Amino acid sequence: MPRTVTVGLDDSSESRAAAEWAAREAVLRRLPLRIVHVQEPTPAYAARTPLVDPDGYRHWARRLTRESADGIRLRHPGIEVTTEQLTGTVADVLREAAGSAELLVLGSRGLGRLRGFVVGSVSLAVVARAERPVVLVRSGEQAADEHRMDPAGVPSAATPFRPVVLGLDAGEPDGTVLEFAFDAAARRKAVLRVVHVWPEPPSSFHGFATDAEFHDELARGQTSLLGKVLRPWREKFPDVEVIEASRSGSAAQVLADASRDASLVVVGRRVRTGSFGARVGHVTHSVLHHAAAPVAVVAHG
Repeated sequence: MPRTVTVGLDDSSESRAAAEWAAREAVLRRLPLRIVHVQEPTPAYAARTPLVDPDGYRHWARRLTRESADGIRLRHPGIEVTTEQLTGTVADVLREAAGSAELLVLGSRGLGRLRGFVVGSVSLAVVARAERPVVLVRSGEQAADEHRMDPAGVPSAATPFRPVVLGLDAGEPDGTVLEFAFDAAARRKAVLRVVHVWPEPPSSFHGFATDAEFHDELARGQTSLLGKVLRPWREKFPDVEVIEASRSGSAAQVLADASRDASLVVVGRRVRTGSFGARVGHVTHSVLHHAAAPVAVVAHG
């Protein structure tokens, strides 16, 4: 099956914003767009009640996806769009749909560009289990939000993209996450800002002069480590301008701050198969809730 950009669609504003973002991403990647609507199965006892109309719901779902596809084709001539109506538990079906996609796009209720997301249980469950990249898009997200202001200070989709921000653990870098971020920046012809945050050393709380020297030495070491990690990727993507940002502090807070001037934030999620099931790390979880730009969560081993 050919790869697609797949988006989960319902009748919410966040879902519609996700569909528009997915269409723009499909154009960037030169891939087909697949619009998926998932209907929870109707219990047998409920299907027999006069208040439930499964046929009417299916008709509505077909119209919803058809109208979305028609609008996207109108705004993006030449894009290949397919639609599907599937039945099952929403999170499970979307996770399965992600498996055959280049990436899966979902909507998440927005609180404004400076306040971030409200991540629903379905989106969080898919992010925690999908093996392919999942992108969360706020309601109200528009093409102009991903671009810099024009010379008059007006939002415009005709200006260059804002930077792609990558949250990177330089101590345990993963090629899948790096590849996704560099590729996203290359397709947007955008700057890639790589953010590496390391913990503040405990001694810094004492305020001795030697603490400052130790901190500076640690900072130089972390900066050098980041440079070594990025060197082969700079060579692989020579056209991508990279800004390295290495500092101590809270990774979640630094990434949330960086997201305010980003077109996309990229973070990783380590695949774990422990007794407690799939989980989202605390930094990724925080970024999902507080980022001011779309967030791509890339699963890696």
